[in-house]
Parts: sequence; C-alpha cells; structure tokens
Amino acid sequence: MANRLAQVSRHFSNALSRGLLAGEVAIITGAGQGIGRSAALLFAQEGAKVVASDIDEARLNAVVDEIRAAGGDAIGVAGDVGADDFPKKIVDATVQKYGKINHIVNNAGFTFDKMLHTTPDDAFDIIMKIHVRAPFRLIRQAAPYFRLKGEQRENRSIINVSSTSGLHGNVGQANYAAAKSAVIGLSKTIAKEWGPFGVRANTIAFGLIQTRLTAAKEAGATIEINGKTVALGIPGAPTPKGTSDDKAYSHIPLRRVGAPDEAAGAVLFLASSLASYVSGHTLEVTGGAGI
Repeated sequence: MANRLAQVSRHFSNALSRGLLAGEVAIITGAGQGIGRSAALLFAQEGAKVVASDIDEARLNAVVDEIRAAGGDAIGVAGDVGADDFPKKIVDATVQKYGKINHIVNNAGFTFDKMLHTTPDDAFDIIMKIHVRAPFRLIRQAAPYFRLKGEQRENRSIINVSSTSGLHGNVGQANYAAAKSAVIGLSKTIAKEWGPFGVRANTIAFGLIQTRLTAAKEAGATIEINGKTVALGIPGAPTPKGTSDDKAYSHIPLRRVGAPDEAAGAVLFLASSLASYVSGHTLEVTGGAGI
C-alpha cells in the first residue's frame, strides 16, 4: 500500500509540473463559445493537444488562433455534430494529426424550448439528435482508440455534458430534459463496457452558467435549425452582476450565476488524472442549486 501511494504521489506531482493533460489529445465539441471555448483554452493551457469543433467556423478559428498564440497545440474541425459524416470526419482528422485520442468532451448543444403540449415532433427530434445521438455516434466512431489493451493504455475519458434539467426536469424543456437525462445513462453504460480497457466515462450536469443559453431571451441570441430561426435564452433572465444577488438567485446557495471558466474547471477535473478513480459519476456544477 505504501508503494502504491508513493507511485500515485509521483504521478500526480509529474502531472502537475507538466500540465494536468500534458501530451494528451482531447476532442471538444461546441468549442466556439461559452463553456466549450473555456474548456478548449484550459485544456490547451494544461498541455493537451486540442481538437476543437463548432458549427460556427469563424468562432472556431478564433479559438484555435487564441490557443496557438498562447503556445498551445490545436486544430479546428468545423461542422454540424448531427451530420452523418461528422464522427468520421473529426476522428480521422484527430488521428491523422495526433495519432491518438485521450478524451472526448461532448459539449455541443442548444435549447429549443416550448411547453410540452405545444412541442412539435421536429423540436423534440432535433434536440435528441444533437444531445444524444450525436455524442453516441462520435463515441462509437472513436471506439478503436479507446478499447485498447496492455501498455497502450493511457489516461482516457469520455465526458458527456448534461444539465440540471436532465436531473430534475424543467418547465418548457421536455425535449432538453429528456435528452440531458439520456446522456447520463449513456455515460454509465460506457463506464461499464469500457472500464476494463481503463476508460473512464462521466457526466457533468451544469446549473446556471452564463452562456447564450441562459442569457435573457430578450437579448436576441438565435440559432438556425433546418432553415428556421430559434430564439435562445430564458425569458426575463436577470443580467449577472458579478456579485452575490440574494433576490435574483435565491434558489442558488452561492447566490450567483457560474462563469464558463468555472464550468471548464470541472470538465478539466474529470478529464485529468486527479479523477483517475472516478467513473460512471454525474458531477453537479450548480452553485448548490438542487441539493
């Protein structure tokens, strides 16, 4: 036991000195803005070679340029995660450039809010496609680079992004809540099937993090879905003030909204060797909401 503890201590010390993800390769979807952007920048800062993806090519290129300007290593693969050819496209690009894959962070997504009784099939189907089918297909495509045996095994993990809506449901989000609940089951299944290969699979459930999805809908953020313009955000959401606000955030014990950089820190933890014995878990990053 003492020898094992000494080995673990040395391993963590080396990881911290070189960067928590030094030499590892991470695919991060939805990396053009918000939590995905913060995660891409933080992973690169911690030594990872980042394969960033986003449907918005201009935003994606800006993130890749920012990583490279800071001395990091990154490539961008623009595209719709829901497209049939996307998994092969990004896996092939990753392996061609870096020769391996250590981590997949399935972060890409959006909301298409409607009350359950007014939700049309297409609004339900597209959310399930992007938040459940797309992560499943990307993970399946990458299987040969995770189901490795013997000396080839390194720190490898799958991280699927969920939400408190997936844990507790939410008014106006039957589609989103169903999808975000489904990825929890997906992560647990991966943990059981791929655990023997040393692969960890976890879910991260975010609460109120300041992104375009949680900003006031009146701010006008939109996304194009199959030729339709869909408004993003929460009607009447308060504008974060950067300080505690007992009135606006009374349901959150910390009394404030979370920042994308704080969300990214939690993603980094799950990917890093600091979480080497954490698998099948759902990490709630909520400021205490929902306890």
